[in-house]
Amino acid sequence: MHSKICTFLLIISFPWVLFSCTPRNAALNPNNTAVNTANTDLLFQKSIINTLLAGVYDGETTFGALKQYGDFGIGTFHELDGEMVGFDGSFYQIKADGKVYPVPDSMTTPFASVTFFESDQVITLSDSILYSDLSLYIDSLLPTLNMPYAVRIDGTFRSLKARSVPRQSKPYIPLVEVVKKQPVFSFENEKGSLIGFRLPEFLKDINVPGYHFHFITEDKTRGGHLLDCVLLEGKILIDYTPDLEVSLLKQDAFYQLSLGEDKSKELEKVEK
Repeated sequence: MHSKICTFLLIISFPWVLFSCTPRNAALNPNNTAVNTANTDLLFQKSIINTLLAGVYDGETTFGALKQYGDFGIGTFHELDGEMVGFDGSFYQIKADGKVYPVPDSMTTPFASVTFFESDQVITLSDSILYSDLSLYIDSLLPTLNMPYAVRIDGTFRSLKARSVPRQSKPYIPLVEVVKKQPVFSFENEKGSLIGFRLPEFLKDINVPGYHFHFITEDKTRGGHLLDCVLLEGKILIDYTPDLEVSLLKQDAFYQLSLGEDKSKELEKVEK
């Protein structure tokens, strides 16, 4: 990732759409010299979900570079080697064994979504709630469903089911085929955090619409992509991220894809 992105760069600032070739963390002071800024209302995304569905797993952006765009988020790694979760300034890799590993700056990702998390709403829950009801409850708290949100849930989970994905080798197969052999992990009465996003339905070709969470235990030893859970009690933190910036892959595997087909049903299979 370069400090200045001059290839195709999509920046959506709801409700406007812009195309830009400006440095991500730069602005001009009155003397016309660059100063560092950080748009904490921006969700930065490397690549689009339909590219990952198609089996493009070669990493491109290092995590050292990704840190310029956010320290909170989810994604995956080169060769689809597990689930990524980032929060409190650190990134973690959850491999197919369900264990958590530190992520060096040199590792790369083919797909990730990150932001600098600053909570705009904090809600405490003291009653048990199913994941399906939890999603609806959070929706009821939002000012609009037509904007992206970063969401963090810290709490105790009566039960939780998560998965990871095994590292792939070329020739890569589509993601819907990979998850047919995904390892699934169960947790009981576990403290931990759900890290993720809620995105509008109209972004379904760019990222996962609705809620998409990755789980990590409080001691940061286990986790995975959330499939289902029952939350006993906890705290919900919501960060409004009305700006969306998408940096597309710059590799032949992406250039040669045909991305016009509706992948909604395929994505649903992958996420469930």
